[in-house]
Amino acid sequence: MFTHYRKTKITLITIVSLFALLVGFILWIRAVVPASPNKLNVINTTPHDLVYLKQSVKEPRGKILAVVTSTDKMGSSDKNTGYELTELARAYYVFQANGFDVDIASPQGKKPPAVLDDDDMGQYDYAFLNDPYAQSKVNNSIALEEVDTLQYSAVYFVGGKGAMFDFPNNTSIQAMLREYYEANKVIGAVCHGPAALVNVTLSDGTPMINNKTVAAFTNEEELLLIPDAKEVFPFLLQNKLVEQGATFDEGYLYLNNIAHDGNLITGQNPWSVWSVAESMIKQLGYTPVKRPITPEENTIKVLIDYEEHGIEQAKNSITFLRSIDEYALDRTIIAIHMFVYALRWELGKSIDMIRLLSYAKI
Repeated sequence: MFTHYRKTKITLITIVSLFALLVGFILWIRAVVPASPNKLNVINTTPHDLVYLKQSVKEPRGKILAVVTSTDKMGSSDKNTGYELTELARAYYVFQANGFDVDIASPQGKKPPAVLDDDDMGQYDYAFLNDPYAQSKVNNSIALEEVDTLQYSAVYFVGGKGAMFDFPNNTSIQAMLREYYEANKVIGAVCHGPAALVNVTLSDGTPMINNKTVAAFTNEEELLLIPDAKEVFPFLLQNKLVEQGATFDEGYLYLNNIAHDGNLITGQNPWSVWSVAESMIKQLGYTPVKRPITPEENTIKVLIDYEEHGIEQAKNSITFLRSIDEYALDRTIIAIHMFVYALRWELGKSIDMIRLLSYAKI
């Protein structure tokens, strides 16, 4: 009897201790990852508030077509999906600032489903939501079969998991990409957007991406977030691209990485949008308008420094950035990567993220 009581007592003490540790950890996270002091102002951002757009190229340089998904559910599941707003909004303003008008198309036309994540939203994303001109375009997207492809200098395929379902077998996308590739026009895609590239054959019958280097959402990134992704999606994007002869450029998880192969420019995930859009401008023959680097981008660079050179270099980068602007970092991203490393059982790296969070708070 006393042995049983002692075991029960030990179990209860253990549970209470773990709970106390968890509560303490959550409180610590809240302390080192404070809410943005200007969140309300960010939500109310309009295009007129963006200094970047005030430096826009005045002379028109042409038009770029942005393509988004029309799919609002992941296959036969009840999981909501759509295009990623951040992947459209940020590229939209890069193209606009550099003299290109942007049209928006989707497989079905009209208003496509959007995915909004408040934790990832910044001033450009809210400006897009508060931009009547941009909203008119996206809410009345052109049906792909009605697109006049001759109007555009380039095409950009926006990510979002819905793209996995209605991009790969869309005959309008296939015809457009064949035409653009063979006419040496610029093609861009990010995250799940490269799903548009699969099943595209050139006039000679070869796959368009055969022997091309591409980046896209990786198998590991997909499966870490959706363990049953093989059942949810028609295929894993990385596998499909490789099957069709592409050389897959796999970067660090959830960090910026792009592949630039001639006129084909692809990005691995949402953190690659800025790089893809500005690389497209360069490939079109122009020097991109100088843009203020966001705290999110600075933090992603710190984490790449960590992956490539270790924690001391990451700390040096933090010190440098904080010396320029105390709000130059987005500590939420470091916290997210702490959990990413923990999910991968890379506990040493997860602890390093805790150290970086503490260092960034000093």
